[in-house]
Amino acid sequence: MSKVKYRYNPETLSYDRIQKGFNYYFTRVSIYLTSLLLLGFVLYFIYPYVFESPKEKRQAREIQQLLSQYDIMNKKLAQVESVLEDIELRDENIYRTIFQADSIPKSIRRAGFGGVNRYQHLEDMNNKELVVETARRLDIVMKQLYVQSTSFDEVVELAKRKDEMLRSVPAIMPISNKDLRRTASGWGYRIHPIHKIRKFHYGMDFTATEGTEIYATGEGVVSRITNEVRGYGKRIEIDHGFGYKTLYAHMSKFNVKKGQKVKRGDVIGFVGNTGTSTAPHLHYEVIEKGRKVNPQHYYFKEELTAEQYDKMIQISSNSNQTFD
Repeated sequence: MSKVKYRYNPETLSYDRIQKGFNYYFTRVSIYLTSLLLLGFVLYFIYPYVFESPKEKRQAREIQQLLSQYDIMNKKLAQVESVLEDIELRDENIYRTIFQADSIPKSIRRAGFGGVNRYQHLEDMNNKELVVETARRLDIVMKQLYVQSTSFDEVVELAKRKDEMLRSVPAIMPISNKDLRRTASGWGYRIHPIHKIRKFHYGMDFTATEGTEIYATGEGVVSRITNEVRGYGKRIEIDHGFGYKTLYAHMSKFNVKKGQKVKRGDVIGFVGNTGTSTAPHLHYEVIEKGRKVNPQHYYFKEELTAEQYDKMIQISSNSNQTFD
């Protein structure tokens, strides 16, 4: 049974019974509906900005875990980069030096990735700077690993050919010079014997009587034989492989033919006075990878003491004039 409600009437000083008609109930329902709508609006539009839902809390934890994993990954990448840098230093300064292989430029080892933006698909992420930088570092490490792997393949092949390389490197004097008295003029600026001008001498001269034997200073193949009226006169060039060539000039006679294989110590010809030469002697050059180099650095197969080696350099340096 519903309760009967009364309202005090000050005019009659009595209580009047409240009549609940349509307007009464309509008003009450409207108030309730409006309150519900307002509460729903608050919950739907404002609550999510103030309070995190369970799903958002779970996603926040996942994001934090991913950030932690990226941080760990970057620290491990730093360790890999450090180890890889040490391997590259060993490769350049030990392995490739031992086998006299060309150095790999840093521009190749550290080469980036030009052209199309490889990380465009990552730029819409909230933490794009971290993600893109990690992806970039990983790509560079992968590229360095590939270059280093290729380098080691080359070094392995050079190691397999080490004995052949050691036989091929020009490593003795081209004539018998035990007492070093045949050392005449060395590498550097000298006075030209004919033109009497200061000119760079790209080799070493050895004085000897005409007909003195000339030796191949390393294993190789005779790649060139010429007989010129001027210049080098009778000349032999030997291709030793591994980037080395040697040149023997002003000879009197040849003892080999073009294309012939020779070994270190083989007699390839005899000292002469041909071409632009003022006296019987041998002009000797060492060419490494297309560049003429000082021959005195390639006599490590000679049994010279430190004092004898210094004496040879002194003799060749003091000469003020060449023979060619």
